[in-house]
Formats: sequence, structure tokens, C-alpha cells
Amino acid sequence: MVKSFYDKQKNFSYRTLSEYYISPGIRCKFDLLKEKVNSNRFFSHGIDLGCSGNSFLSFLDNIKQKSFYDISHIPLNQYLNNKRSNPLCGDLARLPYKDKTFDFVSALDVLEHIKDDELAVSEISRIMKTNGLVIITVPHHMKYYSYQDQIIGHYRRYQIDELLSLFKKYNLMHLQIFGVYGKLMRIADIQSTNPERIEKNLINLRNKYELNSVKLMLNTIL
Repeated sequence: MVKSFYDKQKNFSYRTLSEYYISPGIRCKFDLLKEKVNSNRFFSHGIDLGCSGNSFLSFLDNIKQKSFYDISHIPLNQYLNNKRSNPLCGDLARLPYKDKTFDFVSALDVLEHIKDDELAVSEISRIMKTNGLVIITVPHHMKYYSYQDQIIGHYRRYQIDELLSLFKKYNLMHLQIFGVYGKLMRIADIQSTNPERIEKNLINLRNKYELNSVKLMLNTIL
């Protein structure tokens, strides 16, 4: 992963928690993942690798201590004021954490951005506690690899068998496999036709939503 690339990609680095409310794709993914995480199980320390500014951890209440890790420092700023949050900027292939630190790890749509994904998986395995839970999402089927993948920094798409083989090599046992987006991801074909315009529109939509949210809060207070 090249830090300068993701600092410049505003659709990555400028994301905020409002993404959940303005993006049908993010909402679909997060809602499905929340269903998969047992709300009766509590975790002492969770980390979201490649969290951007709209971390999945922010929507989970059963994690005591939360860490946020991203190659870009820009989206990490919003986590600085929370005493229970630990934001840190760095490369997923060289994690600065001790062995067996976390009992919950998420890496959502991240592995495909890393050139040496095997090294990244080995690092995830290293920092995981025994019987910890890791949730990983990746784009499926290399035959669908397209220009859209290239412009957003994807090195590859995955076949399930090769991914499971990689996990097994580093002692990660798969518990469940499930689809996330399905046909909804066809919107990527539209995005690839004019990525600059799409990025600008997303930023404008995000800013409008957050501005209206602030106005609503002020009106309620007043």
C-alpha cells in the first residue's frame, strides 16, 4: 500500500461515520456484519484494520477497548477525542502490536489493497488471541477485475478456495462464509466511467448530510 495514494483519494481519506447513512452499500454491509457478530459475546480489545473514517467498530457496543488502524492519518483524526479509542497510522503488513493482543479483528475490503497479502494475513494471525474472532471482506472473482479495481488501488480479487488456503496456512479457521453486496456492486461499473465526478459528488453529499445533522442538533438544543 502506498500512503500518498490513499491520502489523495478523498473518497477513502475523507470518509466519516455519516457514510453509514448516505451509502446504501456501507449500510447493507455493516447491518449484515452486525448480524454475524454475536451481541452476547463481549470482546476486551478490538481493532479495525484499514478502518478509514467509517469504522465498523463504531457500530458495535460489545467491545470494551477499540483500536483504529489506517495507512492514511487523515480519517484517524475523528477518533482522537474518545478515551476508549486508540487510532494509529501505519502499514497493515507491519503491524506495531504485540502477539495475541486482540480478541476481535476486522479488515473490511482491505486485503485486496495490499501487494503482499500473505504477509498481511500472517500479521493478522500474529496479533489475534486464541479463539478470537476476525471478520474479513474481499471482492470476489478475479474474472470481474476491472478498471474500477485499478483506480481504487486493488491488486486483485479473490477466489474463496485460495483465500481459505491462505487463512489455514496461518492457523485461521473459517467459521462462516457469506456474500455481502451481490448485485449492488454493479454500481462500480457506473463509478468507473467518471471516478473524479463520482468522488466529488460523494464528498458534496457527505458534507451536506453532516451540515444538516449539525443544524438539526442545534435546532433541537435551542
